[in-house]
Amino acid sequence: MKKKRVLAITLARGGSKEVKKKNIKKINNKPLIWYTIKEALKSKLIDRYIVSTDSREIKKISIKNGADVPFLRPKHLATDKASSVKALQHAVKFVEQTDGFKYDIIVELMCTNPLKKSDDIDKIIKKIINTNADTVIAVHKVEDHHPRR
Repeated sequence: MKKKRVLAITLARGGSKEVKKKNIKKINNKPLIWYTIKEALKSKLIDRYIVSTDSREIKKISIKNGADVPFLRPKHLATDKASSVKALQHAVKFVEQTDGFKYDIIVELMCTNPLKKSDDIDKIIKKIINTNADTVIAVHKVEDHHPRR
């Protein structure tokens, strides 16, 4: 069986309505995005990991922490109304054109989930490969009754 090429992408927009600069806010003295970068880089199945951002500050922090940030996302793909699907499509197209081949699996690693581990990421990728699924989404049962849910 041919090895599947895996591209992982974190979308990290510079603007945020509720929490200013949330992707680089410090949690336990580390920027929020650091947790995703650290685990993505430890994955055994990701062939290439990039951060897609419109912010020079996020780009600088991401690169400092080991991530590849091959472009700044166009402003029209980084507004409150822009869809993450369009931003992901832009990133995939850019990377595939740059690399000269298509990726078999695209993984979105959300910055706002800092508790994911590389083992969890690899299990999801294996699930896609083993089941030939089109999509896999990680979920967790919520046990409380927070009013925002």
